[in-house]
Amino acid sequence: MSARAFLVRGLLAGLLAGFAAFLVAYEVGEPHVERAIALEEAAADHGHSEADEPVVSRDTQRTWGLLTGSLGVGTALGGLVGLVSAGVVGRIGRLSPGQSTALVALVGFVAVGLVPFLKYPANPPAVGNPDTIGERTGYYFAFLLLSVVVAVAASLVAARLRPRFGTYAAVLAGAGTYLVTMVAAAVLMPTVNELGAFPADTLWSFRLASLLTLATMWACIGFALVGLVVRLHGRAVAEAARRELAASM
Repeated sequence: MSARAFLVRGLLAGLLAGFAAFLVAYEVGEPHVERAIALEEAAADHGHSEADEPVVSRDTQRTWGLLTGSLGVGTALGGLVGLVSAGVVGRIGRLSPGQSTALVALVGFVAVGLVPFLKYPANPPAVGNPDTIGERTGYYFAFLLLSVVVAVAASLVAARLRPRFGTYAAVLAGAGTYLVTMVAAAVLMPTVNELGAFPADTLWSFRLASLLTLATMWACIGFALVGLVVRLHGRAVAEAARRELAASM
């Protein structure tokens, strides 16, 4: 079970996850984006001139553009999860390769997807000051990087404590380390509040759809990659058994 085998399966799982995320984003998220764009245009003082038109049409953005972005992000995430899973196989107690892969996907969703989203959630068009987009993007990626680093540190804490205190206490210690650190970081880092008079129900629906799309991508990566790894492990065990039998004859 080489790292290359994990990577290839991770890329495949990510590709499938990207397509699933596109379907959710298109069906659930895009109606709220359209509503936000309509509100933005209605609030404008005058209609758009030809110079105001986007370089890429809205129809292309919501179809091929969304699909391309979803496939690209999904494939990259899947490959990363595959490589990390290859690196932790056999290093997390008695977990099988499939179980350790599932754990990597779960931790990845929490550290890379969920927690940064809770602090700096996605905003629809017409929300946020265009002059602060660079600053807001910097906050998000700084918090994302911190979340990943703390998740790795918390995992190491759990791994070190497990032989002495057992799995249950070690997992609690690791999770507690991550939770306390990230709550403190969320309180200390700047809060972004540039909603203005944007309708709360539309904002809530957009963010809920964004979170659902994010969860779909990570869930598909996890389930698909675990299934592929389990099959890979089964073939490896069967091959090892055949070789052992052949050597004993």
